[in-house]
Amino acid sequence: MPIEIESPEQLGYSTIKYNLTESSISDTLFSDIQLNINDLKLCYGDHLGKPELRKLIAEDFPNLSEENVLITAGAASALFIVATSLLDKKDHLIVIRPNYASNIETPRAIGCEIDCVDLKFENNFSISVDDIRSKIKANTNLISITHPHNPTGIIIPQDTMMDLAALCEKNNCFLLVDETYRELNLENNYPLGASLHNRIISVSSVSKAFGLPGIRIGWLISQNASLFEKFLAAKEQIFLCNSVIDEEVAFQYFMKKDVYFKQIKEHILKNYQTVMDWISAEKRMEMIKPHGGVVCFPRIKNTELDLKKFYEILNKKYETYVGPGHWFEMPENYMRIGYGWPTNEELKQGLKSISLCLDDIKE
Repeated sequence: MPIEIESPEQLGYSTIKYNLTESSISDTLFSDIQLNINDLKLCYGDHLGKPELRKLIAEDFPNLSEENVLITAGAASALFIVATSLLDKKDHLIVIRPNYASNIETPRAIGCEIDCVDLKFENNFSISVDDIRSKIKANTNLISITHPHNPTGIIIPQDTMMDLAALCEKNNCFLLVDETYRELNLENNYPLGASLHNRIISVSSVSKAFGLPGIRIGWLISQNASLFEKFLAAKEQIFLCNSVIDEEVAFQYFMKKDVYFKQIKEHILKNYQTVMDWISAEKRMEMIKPHGGVVCFPRIKNTELDLKKFYEILNKKYETYVGPGHWFEMPENYMRIGYGWPTNEELKQGLKSISLCLDDIKE
């Protein structure tokens, strides 16, 4: 079935009062961005993407230039390009789980062999290099992770990232790092994966951190020249080039990114504290503290509850939506809560709805 059939945009935003399903910050209003596209020529764009935009994306990272950046139609198409370029039926993929469907469903459709490495609540959802190493096979061609991790918000230490890159080099495979939350880290900045090693492929977009999902701009970054050429060939076969309007909007936004992002960061930190206050008081649930992104992955302690009824009451009675566990191939007592999208008051009411719903189920 379509993997986004339960998403708010498909269900209809008018049916949701407290939307805690979103995995991004709230959408940016066009009127809030100072744009001038009157002189833009509506031509075929550079197949790699607007050079000035690629330069802005690469300039903050050592070892990278615009020649390492390929602009795509959102991160989703970048992930599709990577999967279809590197995986065949004869290949083997190792993917971290929980994960969201884009990183799993395309490889399944390709028909490659897949092994999941399950992150455990009891281990703080930390990634074990040894667990991944134990899954390596002669035909392993790709290891897929998200960082900060979606849906838990966990940060991967740089030493672990380098160990994974070394593992890929030793076994002649690649490490895909979905970094769409990178700018939303809650603590110290950390390096872009692709800047660290030529076996790491970084994917990101303007959707999650900057509230611009409607312009469909993402990118993939790699220092590996032959691999990059293969990705470009795949892009050309799928959509040739991006919308020059979308690229221009992203470019002009990035020219003033720091100005726009200051308000975003303030909003995230305020909402993050609201979530932490709620979870510390809500003793029927537990959560590993997130350190990046705008999502967290708490779970209901009592697995004997009627969880189907819980979600029905939460949706219908309280008009509140979260991302249920099955979105990430996890048990239904887990839920992803997005705290970047709603206003602080909406977030508070949505979290209160979860607690009230637990009261109803108990009765």
